[in-house]
Amino acid sequence: MTIAEALLVTVAGLLAGAVNTVAGGGTLITYPVLLLCGLPPVSANITSAIGLAPGYAGGAYAYRRELGGQRARQFALGPTAIVGGVAGAALLLVTPPGSFQVAVPFLVLASCLLLLAQPVLASAVARRTGRRTAQGQGSDRVTPLAQAGVFVASVYGAYFSAGLGVLLLAVLGIVFGDGLQRLNGLKSALSLVIVLTAVVVYAASGQASLGHTLLLLVASCLGGTAGGAFARRLDAEVLRRTVAILGTALAVVLFLKG
Repeated sequence: MTIAEALLVTVAGLLAGAVNTVAGGGTLITYPVLLLCGLPPVSANITSAIGLAPGYAGGAYAYRRELGGQRARQFALGPTAIVGGVAGAALLLVTPPGSFQVAVPFLVLASCLLLLAQPVLASAVARRTGRRTAQGQGSDRVTPLAQAGVFVASVYGAYFSAGLGVLLLAVLGIVFGDGLQRLNGLKSALSLVIVLTAVVVYAASGQASLGHTLLLLVASCLGGTAGGAFARRLDAEVLRRTVAILGTALAVVLFLKG
């Protein structure tokens, strides 16, 4: 890794950490930078996922108060998140590099659409859970539908993490009648479980680039704290749209290269 590449990866990690605290979509910043540094697609995806993992721990810690009283949900859905995380990570590792390269533009576009739809989905979740809570329909019971939804989101998140939080929040809003902040807390806890599970599988594969991973770990932590404080002064919608536009441009480039 050259000095120029190290600087580029560091800046990408800082930006991704800051963006993840406000709008999400940090993977859409780090992934193309790692490709530009010469990493193969699967290795770039794994390296990005491991390097940005601390941000998920920070998110879960920030919502620790909202997680109060949700232990039953966490214990019920945690194993499903682990199984889905293992399945998604394993699926990535057994996918032929050429096939993954073909799938990536579609995954990037799906992530961009989820990112753009985030405010609409959040509003829909808030309205739905608000009505159900007001009508006394809210329940902590974890249904088979909840298990199935979390499993699908876990497989997706371990395979390609961009958009995981948005997808999980939408699923939880459908299956539970609860306040948006409590659902955000549960989403953050499950996202951490999924990502850490995937990271364990990824680490065992030996496909992560150690040098790039270490740079991203440090930079994303700094970006999520110091950079995040600055990012909060910006319009979250502007950040969201900017990341989505850049991601869409990346998808177009990947389509043309494929």
